[in-house]
Amino acid sequence: MYQKILNKAKAYEQETAQFLMDMIRIPAFSTKEKDVILCIKKEMEAVGFDEVKIDGLGNVIGRIGSGKRVIAFDAHIDTVYPGELSLWKSDPFDAKIEDDKVFGRGSVDQEGGMAAMVTAGRIIKELGLGKDFTIWFTGTVMEEDCDGLCWQYIIKEDKIRPELVVITEPTNLNIYRGHRGRMEMQIHVKGLSCHGSAPERGDNAIYKISRIALEIEKLHERLRDDDFLGKGSVCATQVFFTGPSQCAVPDSATLALDRRLTFGETKESAVAEVKDACARAGYPDAEIEILVYEETAYTGLVYPTEKYFPTWVTPPDSPWVQGAVATYKELFDRNPLVDKWTFSTNGVAISGMHGIPCLGLGPGNEIYAHAPNEACPIWHLSSAAAFYAGLIHTLGK
Repeated sequence: MYQKILNKAKAYEQETAQFLMDMIRIPAFSTKEKDVILCIKKEMEAVGFDEVKIDGLGNVIGRIGSGKRVIAFDAHIDTVYPGELSLWKSDPFDAKIEDDKVFGRGSVDQEGGMAAMVTAGRIIKELGLGKDFTIWFTGTVMEEDCDGLCWQYIIKEDKIRPELVVITEPTNLNIYRGHRGRMEMQIHVKGLSCHGSAPERGDNAIYKISRIALEIEKLHERLRDDDFLGKGSVCATQVFFTGPSQCAVPDSATLALDRRLTFGETKESAVAEVKDACARAGYPDAEIEILVYEETAYTGLVYPTEKYFPTWVTPPDSPWVQGAVATYKELFDRNPLVDKWTFSTNGVAISGMHGIPCLGLGPGNEIYAHAPNEACPIWHLSSAAAFYAGLIHTLGK
């Protein structure tokens, strides 16, 4: 059966690449994904999915099978903006094939995974692999803005709770089983404005936030390490201030932080460490805020969430990881690299918040995510499609 799956995936390889190019040619930035969602819905229907729907947040959800066991495959289909266009060798939205790769924004992060998923669904359907399963294929929105929000909605509002979710973010065709969590914080300090010609009359908020920033730099070196996920990190990323004029001492300042959480670090521990850093700078009364995401989806819905995204790890001896490794060996006749993502994925909600096991395998190399001249090898697309279909066959034995 594994050879039949490989043969099917190879036979559909050019169609998979064409579907990926169709998606790339429709810009799909966070909160602006409607047209690419409709493109995916049309493709799912064309290849024979049993059901295709769009939920209230705008996620497209396809279904194959109606068995008791529930498995899901996920790809976020929003992309980041292209950035400086002069860094691209060609138009990032004029998808093309060159050197056996599909070039364009989203080819790796993460519409390549979506293309491979749809082909996998087609293979599963044609070979009758999912008889015991209900298999959901989710094209999810707003991940680049707020990872996991889409799956908070799917779990809480759509009432879909799989026994396993396969995340198709780029892994260079390796198997991934976790990544660090993250959170977005701001530190606020107050000052006292006065005329800039006599700064001693006031209390300069920029000086305060600058001293705190230096303590945040030191905090980074003290953070916890983990043998698998690596070290936690904290980085000052933005500075804001208010004041009456350019000729006045500023009366408030804010420092934005990007915090990556390794295994064992929590929201509470991270906030306590930042409070300690503020105290070391001499400002124990500085305010620490965890930000909230409340942008409007293309459907018009606002679904707020705190910007705390927990760490998650699926144990290497879990039946899911072992099943994935066995599938990989059967299909490709070699041992996979089992590793982790550097960046964050929807797994922060699926596994980190809701305890649903996740694993990942996706086409493309994550080093090209958010980079100019993003490109995904075509053979990655067919290999990923074969893996997704093969995993269903393995789990159904």
